[in-house]
Amino acid sequence: MHTVLQRGNSILAYALSVLAFLTFCCFISTVFLNYTTNAEIKTIKVVVKNVPDFSALREKNDLGFLTVDLQTDLTHLFNWNVKQLFLYLTAEYETPNNVLNQVVLWDKIILRGENAILNFKNMNTKYYFWDDGNGLKGNKNITLTLSWNIIPNAGLLPNIFASGSHSFKFPVEYTSSRM
Repeated sequence: MHTVLQRGNSILAYALSVLAFLTFCCFISTVFLNYTTNAEIKTIKVVVKNVPDFSALREKNDLGFLTVDLQTDLTHLFNWNVKQLFLYLTAEYETPNNVLNQVVLWDKIILRGENAILNFKNMNTKYYFWDDGNGLKGNKNITLTLSWNIIPNAGLLPNIFASGSHSFKFPVEYTSSRM
């Protein structure tokens, strides 16, 4: 006859196998869904300053200030396998020193059940827009893009880009006013 430990081991192994199969079914049922959506991004106020970087070298670097309008509806991205969305607004640009610069300016976490319709007017950036030199003044091709990571209950962590972006340029003169 089988002992109590052998029977318990068999029941536990069977239960774990069933749970693994159900988790895989949860993953496969939502992996092929389209998670893209349109986002409208506009810059309202664009200013660039040349301020000292308080690192060891005490050099002056460019610091950009933006106010942004952001509108998008993310409600259709939530399904029974999505726990939350991690949104972030990035700026991409090119300078003589670097071919590709990417800066995260704003982020937000939206949990399931929260309002997923974003309608921000004159929103300030959450993080500083520093450049590692003087690459912002007069830069004519800064592109803002909204992206998000989907945090599922089971499965992959995809990185999705919105199907709308916004390009703008920084002024050719530094501002001296206080922000």
